Amino acid sequence: MLVLSRKIGEEIVIGNGVRIVVNRIAGNRVSIGVTAPGDVSILRGELEAIANAFSDASEGPEEIAEMPAALCRPAR
Repeated sequence: MLVLSRKIGEEIVIGNGVRIVVNRIAGNRVSIGVTAPGDVSILRGELEAIANAFSDASEGPEEIAEMPAALCRPAR
């Protein structure tokens, strides 16, 4: 695992087109922004297993798009 230190406004670039920027730090919480191509899935870690279960049970991306809204946080 690569561990990096970043300040507010600083970025991390991963691969082709994935950028992570530190937006805010408050106590032990860090707010980040993620920019990525449309074909890159971005999930919170605790939802990865749920998404994988839907993916394994589905025929294609249409079923994944129907995941319950409660599991997906809308972009602001």
